[in-house]
Amino acid sequence: MSTYFKLVGLEDLDTLQAISIETFTDTFEKDNTEENMTDYLSKACTKEKLSQELATEGSRFYFLYADDELAGYLKLNAGEARTEDIDPDGLEIERIYIRTGFKRRGLGTSLLNKAVETAEEQGCTSIWLGVWEHNEPAKAFYKAKGFKKVGSHSFFMGNDEQTDWIMLKSLS
Repeated sequence: MSTYFKLVGLEDLDTLQAISIETFTDTFEKDNTEENMTDYLSKACTKEKLSQELATEGSRFYFLYADDELAGYLKLNAGEARTEDIDPDGLEIERIYIRTGFKRRGLGTSLLNKAVETAEEQGCTSIWLGVWEHNEPAKAFYKAKGFKKVGSHSFFMGNDEQTDWIMLKSLS
């Protein structure tokens, strides 16, 4: 299987919106009400919101292709673009998703490696992310890759307040 990354630009907005909705829904719809999913997606995945994120200095999206098919994507935040100040020298992985048909092929590791490579290029000493406390497969994946829980924060899925673990991996 051949893989490659593409830096996402405004010209990719429709594709970014589609994969954002698809992967978020596939990951979380079984554990949330339809109303809360609809509420969240109607705010987080609009073309206006995604356009703003694409234009934010310090934020980058990457598409991952496997055998020329879009398999997943990654959103990274550096500097002022980070959603929280977990580590002043850290790079945030805000989103990391693999499409259902591409899971269990090592592509999550490819996305994570891209994040580490980007962090090292920027002189960052760590990478960190938030992961839902009940997403056991994701938590196990990150632990196996050297991430440790360093805190938590609230995440609102519609009107449901949920808890994300903040997990950090030192790069030094």
